[in-house]
Parts: sequence; structure tokens; C-alpha cells
Amino acid sequence: MDAEEKCTRAASFGDVAQTYDAHRPGYPGEAVRWLVGTTPGRVLELGAGTGKLTAQIAAIGHEVIATDPSPQMLLQLREHVPAARVAVGRAETIPLSTGSVDIVVAAQAFHWFDEQQALGEITRALRPGGVLSLVWNAADLKVPWVRKVSAMAGITNEGVEDDPVAQSELFTASEGKTFRHWQQFHRASLIGYVASSSHVSTMPAAERDRVLADVGALYDSYGRGPDGMLMPWTSYCYRSRVTGLAASQSRPRGDADDGLLIDFP
Repeated sequence: MDAEEKCTRAASFGDVAQTYDAHRPGYPGEAVRWLVGTTPGRVLELGAGTGKLTAQIAAIGHEVIATDPSPQMLLQLREHVPAARVAVGRAETIPLSTGSVDIVVAAQAFHWFDEQQALGEITRALRPGGVLSLVWNAADLKVPWVRKVSAMAGITNEGVEDDPVAQSELFTASEGKTFRHWQQFHRASLIGYVASSSHVSTMPAAERDRVLADVGALYDSYGRGPDGMLMPWTSYCYRSRVTGLAASQSRPRGDADDGLLIDFP
């Protein structure tokens, strides 16, 4: 997609916040523990959305600061994870003091960032030796019905197997690991899942209605009824550390303390 379409689609999630929250998958507990560890620390989550990952990180015992550009998404997050500190913010301008977090994590979000600007800000926010952890859920496109639904939603697995920081000198090469899990869908939830995609939510209303009707028809054609269908997912997880070069290049902003620069009202 071109830059204009990327910007439009990235900004669309607030309009489907409740649908996204209800019908997108979470992450396996084993994957979350691998991403952020089990020793309590201070975690900054970028593009936190409705808190799918946030709740799981907080449950481990970490202090979590969750940011997202969408106030609507963050309203959902606050309901689910009242213990998290929340701020409206973008990865390219992190509303946090320099050197104040142990881990930065992003789930289903890094591909929406301006990579160069975001990585510079992430290195600034991290303490020396800090970790960047990234994760994407990818549906198993070898399954015919999953492939059809993903095409309707405009969702691909492009790039999920590539080291996301391979071109950056600010981070070490990523260590990667995958985790398998499943999500049960019924007719309404499968339609909701597709409706929550940026590809579909930004369509003209008539086109969107047609696509969602096709999703319902696809579900009906499989005759699963109340038994539902199991969507196979793979969580692609990556973690890397800031390098010495990152520490020398990060630019200061504010004091190295524990305070958010901007609070969510």
C-alpha cells in the first residue's frame, strides 16, 4: 500500500474499537512470557490498541505503560486493564521520559510505524541494555477457509517471518520464536473479525456490506452451525537489545525519570 493508504488505514481502528476488542485473538501465555519475561519490570507498549496484550503483560506482574494514537481504542484498554498507565501517543513521538523503561513491546502494530523515527524514539525510551519485543499473529493460510476469509479481510502474512530490525544498527539481530494457538469463531464473530480489519473498515458502506455478507455466506457453506470453526494462528515473536551505538545516538528529551510527559485524560 502507498503512504496515503497506510496513513488512512492506520487511523481507522478507532472506528471499530469495540469490534476489534471482541473479535481479534489474544496471544499464548507462553509467548507473552517469552516476549517480556517473568521478572517484574517496566514495560512500554506501543500501539496497545484495546489491550489484548496489555492485560497479559500486567497479569505477569509488570508495570505497564500503554500508548496508542486512538483514544477510542484506549478507552477499551482502560476497562480491561485499569492498573495500566495510559497515554495517547505515537511510536514516532513517545510521551515518556528518556531511559525510563526496561522493555518496549508492540503487538500487531510495528508495521504501521514510521520505522526510522520509531526506532530512534524506542532507543531513547529504553534503559541501557533494554529490550524491544515485537509480535504478530498470522493465520494459517494453508487451510482453505482461512485463506478465503483472510483474502476477504485483506490480511496477508507478508513479512511476518522477517527480522523486523534487520536493517537497523540500533538493535542487535532479533531472536525469534513461534507459538501455535487457536481461536473459535461462530458466524457473528467471524463477520466481526473481518469487519475489524482496516482493509474492510475503510471501504465504502455498500462494498463493506457486500464483503461481510460474503463472509456470512462462507460460514454457512461450511455447515458448522453452533459448533463454530477453529482458526489456527501462529504468533511470530521477536526480541532484540539496544546496542552501544543506539545509546550514543539517542537524543535526550526530558529527564530520565519515571514520569509520563502526556497523560491520557
